[in-house]
Amino acid sequence: MIASRLSHAIRIVLASLALHSTQIRSEQYEFTQVHMGLPVRLSFYAADDAQARNAARLAFERIATLDRMMSDYRPDSELRRLETRPGQRVVVSRELFAVVRRAVEISRASAGAFDPTVAPLVALWREARRNGRMPPPADLDRARALVGFHHLELDAHHSSIRIPPGIRLDLGGIAKGYILQEALAVLRSAGVTRALVESGGDIVVGDAPPGRDGWTVDVPGADQPFRGRASRLTNSALSTSGATMQFVVIDGVRYSHVVDPRTGLGLTNQLIAHVIAGDAATADALATALTVVGREGASALTAKFLGVTTCLVH
Repeated sequence: MIASRLSHAIRIVLASLALHSTQIRSEQYEFTQVHMGLPVRLSFYAADDAQARNAARLAFERIATLDRMMSDYRPDSELRRLETRPGQRVVVSRELFAVVRRAVEISRASAGAFDPTVAPLVALWREARRNGRMPPPADLDRARALVGFHHLELDAHHSSIRIPPGIRLDLGGIAKGYILQEALAVLRSAGVTRALVESGGDIVVGDAPPGRDGWTVDVPGADQPFRGRASRLTNSALSTSGATMQFVVIDGVRYSHVVDPRTGLGLTNQLIAHVIAGDAATADALATALTVVGREGASALTAKFLGVTTCLVH
């Protein structure tokens, strides 16, 4: 199950995108299933019921398959099995390798503000949210010592990954975007090109609906350039990350579920980051990284990614 980063802004987006059954034209179809611990919605245009149902079935099957590979909750996932062979070069699936490699690239670009090895710290803050207490300093120190993307050794030629003992991966900040992008690719292969796929703060779209110049996504609070692009979204992805839903208040301080891998602490800035990018994995991970670097580092980080539009709001 990939962790949720749903914000109030995205909930408003869903309301603006939803269509009542009386308004749905005969060629527009919507399907929803729960995957990755969240509702996943497909909205698309198809020639007929048969094509629509087949395309939706294939897309949901692809989502389920990839979730089984990359989940940090499933003990039998490919991700978790990788960690049972520390110190060894393990040949992994094309999909898992692609996600880990992109995660490392964004980690390097963000100087560790995003880091797929953050799992030990995430585990501590999950416990903190349950018991309402600060993680013990000694536990934070031990967890921080196990975090660092530089620990990972990737071999693209053999599609292999080597992780040292004690290192654990958490792809929750990037895998969901990748999985939704793959679902869109499956819809396209089934002849459905005018499509939107969304789940928990991540939206991926293909060609525009008939007679329109894009999918309309409302992003309250965003600046006009960002809102303008989001109002005619085509063949791209929009991701949102922030602390509006998951947090814990300890000694009067509100700590987000988003953890700064560099300090080991949950964020306290309460920023919401919106990102539009050509691929959903980049949008997903960059949204998380932007909430970590904050306003001071947002411009420099965004400049490293061509064709990306970002916006930070409170």
